[in-house]
Amino acid sequence: MNIGKIPAKYASLAPLTEALIDVPNDRRVTYGELDRRVRCLANGFIDDLGLRKGDRVAVIAKNCIEYMEVYYACARCGLITQPVNWRLGLEEMTRILVGGEPRAVVISGEYSSLQPVLQSALAVEHWLGFGEGSDNSYEALVAAASDTEPTCSDLVGNDDPVLILYTGGTTGESKGALHTHRSLFMGMLNQTVAERIVPGDVYMLTGQMFHIPVGLAMNYQAHGCPVVLINFEARLALEVIQRERVSAFLGITTMLNWMMAEKDFDKYDLSSLRNIQYGGGPMPHKVVAAALRAFPCTLIQGYGQTEGMTMTFLSQEDHLNALRGDHPERLASCGREGFVTSVKLVGSDGNTVPRDGVTPGEILVRSDANMVGYWRRPDLTAQTLREGWMWTGDIAVWDEEGYIFIVDRAKDMIISGGENIYSTQVEAAIHQHPAVLESAVFGVPDEQWGEAVKAVVVLKPGTSASEQDIIATAAQHLASYQKPRSVDFVDSLPKAPTGKILKRALRAPYWESREGKI
Repeated sequence: MNIGKIPAKYASLAPLTEALIDVPNDRRVTYGELDRRVRCLANGFIDDLGLRKGDRVAVIAKNCIEYMEVYYACARCGLITQPVNWRLGLEEMTRILVGGEPRAVVISGEYSSLQPVLQSALAVEHWLGFGEGSDNSYEALVAAASDTEPTCSDLVGNDDPVLILYTGGTTGESKGALHTHRSLFMGMLNQTVAERIVPGDVYMLTGQMFHIPVGLAMNYQAHGCPVVLINFEARLALEVIQRERVSAFLGITTMLNWMMAEKDFDKYDLSSLRNIQYGGGPMPHKVVAAALRAFPCTLIQGYGQTEGMTMTFLSQEDHLNALRGDHPERLASCGREGFVTSVKLVGSDGNTVPRDGVTPGEILVRSDANMVGYWRRPDLTAQTLREGWMWTGDIAVWDEEGYIFIVDRAKDMIISGGENIYSTQVEAAIHQHPAVLESAVFGVPDEQWGEAVKAVVVLKPGTSASEQDIIATAAQHLASYQKPRSVDFVDSLPKAPTGKILKRALRAPYWESREGKI
């Protein structure tokens, strides 16, 4: 299986069918044209730039047709795409790029101001700009290259690496999850079964293409479906569903809340919707129930990680049954293991915990959809992948039928608005304020964002600082979505005998009354 050949199938079967609808840039491309450009770009990478199998191509851009072209072209000829989160601070972005050592960087004109700074820190041979404000070198490469099938494409696929997607860990630093053609394809197979994809679907990609949901969009294209690209805004999403007859999309709590909150929500024709998948963080009961009432379609929930795509699913029937009073508590569950996935929960002794809805254990996943490891981090890979199982770091309980209820995150990760936020990174930013002695950062329930970042701070004796002082200091070192939304000041933080701050004790009061707790 060569993921890069997905456009080729439908370029042969239905070349005039629309493949990508790029809303931000008001462009549309058919499968025939997409495949031609993918072939040209792949040949340009290999023949003109001299890139070789295994080389990395980084991308810094918002959602657009060119982004998908890079994904497919790299996959087609054995290169590895290295998408970069444009929301990161320059320091973290540079660190990621230095670690990946890309031989080429594709960058949109919107971020061309970053290029001189990044060039001074990186030994990158080729910079390819596209769009307004760029030098259009990307388009020049495509235009000059041959549109024949790359000679190496038949030698690429299966266990060859194809994609590095960045996540974070207990250190708070982003790390690259390396996926192969096989792992990406098996993750797509999980989604096909769960979403029940049909060739007549029209998929709307609401998330950014540097995240794992790009694999969901590729999956719809593997079925010959059009994919609509947007940069999410609630009203825009509703307009696009109506105009393009969208049948499916992935939404997080924030997105669904904003869409339902539009004052003229009921005026939009959403009858084309068949299914909505939600995920990316906690979804309160009442939001799920409201979404089932508001949208004329089924819902499924997916629990996943960058390292393993979507691993468990709460099915369409589970949602409908819950509304009828059959196991309503399962709306707080992330469902059961997916089609190509095995899941178990293990305690600190390494043994599987009972399915009693009470005994917590860490979620372990065995699947061909799992990453093959962290990019150039064998130490972290060995910690996470053990004897065929991926240790997720998420703590859960499960019931007698295998429904999983996440109760804690061993890695203290916060998911706010679908974005992963790492507490140690926020704490490091808070400690830039000279008055801070100690701090603890954790997530608290938030109806709009799923979770909000909260900080508890101990000040040095004889000093003072306000909530806004702490937030402003943190904001200087973080992306906007990472900064604390609220700050409490205390005289001391709860600690274990070892001196470790007990974040769970700080976090528990905010979550104990959460709806649906098993």
